[in-house]
Amino acid sequence: QVQLAESGGGLVQAGGSLRLSCAASGGTFRMYAMGWFRQAPGKEREFVAAISRSSSNTYYPDSVKGRFTISRDNAKNTVYLQMNSLKPEDTAVYYCAAKWVNIARTVIPQNEYDYWGQGTQVTVSS
Repeated sequence: QVQLAESGGGLVQAGGSLRLSCAASGGTFRMYAMGWFRQAPGKEREFVAAISRSSSNTYYPDSVKGRFTISRDNAKNTVYLQMNSLKPEDTAVYYCAAKWVNIARTVIPQNEYDYWGQGTQVTVSS
């Protein structure tokens, strides 16, 4: 089993930046494709970013493209989400997720991720 622990959330003003971290334990981190998702109150969980095992590929939806950057450090078993130019609509609980893959993959259907963290709150004020 794999445990994921997010950190780095907080309260920032619009236009500010945050860097989220997700530390993994209990698995071979380099064998997992990783993703970030978010869920605002009363809304569905939304895909934010994905990264392949060796960081060769990343993918973002249009809502965050150009503002957010996903990265990973396999030596530290950690995936990051750098969030710049934050907007109030970015306010949500942010979750990281992992899926074991035996081939290189980037985009993983949400329901196929094997493990999820508990989330970290990001609040962006106007």
